[in-house]
Amino acid sequence: MKVVVKKVDAVKREMQFEIPKERVSQKLSEIYQDIGRVARIKGFRPGKAPRHLIEAEHGALAREETLKKLIPEVYEQGISQENIDPIDLPEIHDVEFKDGTIRFTAHVDIKPEIKIKQYKGIKVTRKDSKVTDEELNKTLEYFKTSQGKDKETVIDDHFAKSLGYPSLETFKQSLTRQMEMDKDRQNRMDVENQIVDFLLKETPFAVPQNMVKKQLEHHLKETKHRLKHQGMPDAEIQKREDEMRKELQKVAEKDVRVYLILETIAQAEGMIAAEGESLPAKVMAFLLKEADWQQ
Repeated sequence: MKVVVKKVDAVKREMQFEIPKERVSQKLSEIYQDIGRVARIKGFRPGKAPRHLIEAEHGALAREETLKKLIPEVYEQGISQENIDPIDLPEIHDVEFKDGTIRFTAHVDIKPEIKIKQYKGIKVTRKDSKVTDEELNKTLEYFKTSQGKDKETVIDDHFAKSLGYPSLETFKQSLTRQMEMDKDRQNRMDVENQIVDFLLKETPFAVPQNMVKKQLEHHLKETKHRLKHQGMPDAEIQKREDEMRKELQKVAEKDVRVYLILETIAQAEGMIAAEGESLPAKVMAFLLKEADWQQ
């Protein structure tokens, strides 16, 4: 087996493979034996037909099966031999089965070299989750309008009872608790975003575009599904696709960057996710614990 590796860029390699005739011939013979055991050829019982007749009837299938079996096998040997660590499946191009030899090219995305200067002691500030009177009153007004109440409706005990509460005070207490929980969730996300923004700013690296492309397609599919669920016609969704792609491109690239940074930290700290556990979430919990919390 012959392998030639070319560096396309910081995160992509082109691998050119050549599988010698001897190995191809051996695999082809194995395939013909497998086909011969089950092939129905006139005048012969299964497994008894001569090779040249099997070749005449099933030659194209045998060649196709040989490619299917040899290409993955040889590719795995090639990346091991060349010490290449792919982060995704390869793109296979220029497959040629000629004069008993197989040649093909594999484009491989590899993990970028990521050097994180600092990930412990990142400065973070958490906002107060306390609900102010102004925020509570704004939400009460929203409740009034969203319930279709008349503009003249007074927010009092009668109003609270119409929403299923014995008094306005009880409703306010319940609403305040809910708002504080919402603020608390938002504030947790805000702290995580502070850590992510710091890591992104301090850790530049080339991003594998195949990973970005897959993440973009995932976001696009979710967005289209959401818009359809909201009642947007298919034709309108289709018309907006290019615009959505442009908007989601940066989001997808950021997702991939964050994932690779968190994965690098996990490796540095010897972290492994248990079954059903999210590795990025585990790393984020570690970073929050190690953060420099500002008052």
